[in-house]
Amino acid sequence: MLAVSCGLVVANLYYAQPLAGPIGAALGMSPGSAGLIVTLTQIGYGAGLLLIVPLADLVENRRLVVILLGVSAVALLGAALATHPAPFLLASLCIGLGSVAVQVLVPYASHMVPEAIRGRVVGNLMSGLMLGIMLARPVASTLAQVASWHAVFVLSALVMLVVAAVLGAKMPRRQPESGQSYAALLTSMVHLARRTKVLQRRALYHAGLFCAFSLFWTTVPLLLAGPVYRLSQGGIALFALVGVAGAVAAPLGGRLADRGWTRPGTVFCLLAGSAAFLLTRLTVPGSSLSLGLLALAAIVLDFGVAGNMTLGQRAIFVLGPELRGRLNGLFMATFFMAGAAGSAIGAWSYAKGGWALTSWIGFALPLVAFAYFLTELRPARR
Repeated sequence: MLAVSCGLVVANLYYAQPLAGPIGAALGMSPGSAGLIVTLTQIGYGAGLLLIVPLADLVENRRLVVILLGVSAVALLGAALATHPAPFLLASLCIGLGSVAVQVLVPYASHMVPEAIRGRVVGNLMSGLMLGIMLARPVASTLAQVASWHAVFVLSALVMLVVAAVLGAKMPRRQPESGQSYAALLTSMVHLARRTKVLQRRALYHAGLFCAFSLFWTTVPLLLAGPVYRLSQGGIALFALVGVAGAVAAPLGGRLADRGWTRPGTVFCLLAGSAAFLLTRLTVPGSSLSLGLLALAAIVLDFGVAGNMTLGQRAIFVLGPELRGRLNGLFMATFFMAGAAGSAIGAWSYAKGGWALTSWIGFALPLVAFAYFLTELRPARR
């Protein structure tokens, strides 16, 4: 139930990405300002990671999740009904804020299970999350083509209300035992970020991998739609579905962590991220073989990202049950910012040097994280 909820909630962050052009045109926005539709959603999510997710260590978790889902539903409905840019952009910001409910659910689930299977459970939730990320774009494109972009937001608002009702009825209550004020909670995050070595390392390992992930999925649609492959939007949506196969790595990563194999699992995930970009260089672009290798690269990259995210969250969640909300907020915010940078780098590199330059940058990013991993002289506490 929680894994499905994670996928449905996180998808809200990605519905607008393939629809930014039509939405901007309908609202009278210039092509340049239409990019704010996606940017403000990301800003809202980033702010929520740092300002709202830590409340999981202070506020009763079920109530917090239901409130955030309610915010999401109202914001999604507001986006659907907006007829001018300003209300839509405000709704986009609130969609991002409400979507951090998913990052309250993940540490919540880790509180509900024994240590021996915590990695497996977190992996299941990460699998649901990755499926939501990968399916959101093709679902939005298809629904917009059949009905309209308004229908995407109306349907998602209804889904959020259903999820809120189900979780409100089924989630056991969890009241954190914290005597801190909200201000003290936020101040403590600065100390956690500075002093928690496991958090620093796991966040930076995944930052390099997630930066490459965002770079890949920002530029591959441009490559597929360009003169080399000439795929339609429907074809690109089908290609995006291929990456869904990589989500199976999340439960596997959790099982590796539960068995104490966090370090070898991390090595595999980081090197898989680099190897994915090498696969795209094995043949001349434009052939059926090269398209197949590109699809295989998507699976390998998504596999590495899903597995490494689970390994990272499993590692930080054992540091203290009273800290999990704050630790998760810091962990997610770090690599989320790296992902935003990856999208920007990908757009620049593709404009300057095409897929050749972009793929070499993508190849290097996980290797930088791997080089940092090699400086770890002894195993980090799991």
